Amino acid sequence: MEEKVRMLLNDVRPSLQADGGDVELVEVTDDGTVKVRLKGACGSCPMAQMTLKMGIEKYIKEKIPEIVKVVAV
Repeated sequence: MEEKVRMLLNDVRPSLQADGGDVELVEVTDDGTVKVRLKGACGSCPMAQMTLKMGIEKYIKEKIPEIVKVVAV
């Protein structure tokens, strides 16, 4: 499952990089939690939480229903 998540993050990465940010996969836990690290401009952006929940999490959960949530660490 970790490889699938990694591929999906690669799909959203260009959008983040266009705004000076990036995302790094930290871990996919057994309970379906994806832990990511927002980097660059995303790390300090006030809209980062919305990007995480409404963008990254929504996309990953659509493609992999077993994922329960995506959190920034």
